[in-house]
Amino acid sequence: MTPHPLSPAQSRLQALVGGGVLLLAAGLAFGAVSIPSAAGYAGAGPNFLPWVVSLALAVCGGFLVWEALSGGFREMAPPSDTAPAYWAGFAWVSAGLLTNAALITTIGFILSCTLCFVLAVQGLRGAEGHTGLEPKTWLKNAAIGLAISAPVYWAFTQFLAINLPGLTSTGWL
Repeated sequence: MTPHPLSPAQSRLQALVGGGVLLLAAGLAFGAVSIPSAAGYAGAGPNFLPWVVSLALAVCGGFLVWEALSGGFREMAPPSDTAPAYWAGFAWVSAGLLTNAALITTIGFILSCTLCFVLAVQGLRGAEGHTGLEPKTWLKNAAIGLAISAPVYWAFTQFLAINLPGLTSTGWL
């Protein structure tokens, strides 16, 4: 791949992307401040992972800004205008994430994550050109989502003693 020169406007846009990643890192760090830091298993508290992710995002954002300001992403292929963005897929995935966030305390972790999986897969299948509107497809996706979210829930609640919203008070659903 041969490098191609970038216009100053393109470099500014690329620097804005890096700045957005830095803002995301700062937002995550701001949220991590409110999480208690009392050490848990192996000396790491519940705020450890948000801080690690925040730091990793900050490093990536810094590299993105540096790369953009030092000439742009020179090895990036020139944009092709052949395929437009698939906004319906974006809407499906966004609906899955927002529905999960809205319902996790109402219907519990397992069911809300299963629903998120089903909606996100619907959007990703649509991006590949598959409609997937048949009930059989929806049921298969729900079964896969359940098979993923249930063991995650049980691992966190039963083995790691981390409270996640459940549907019942027994800790198993």
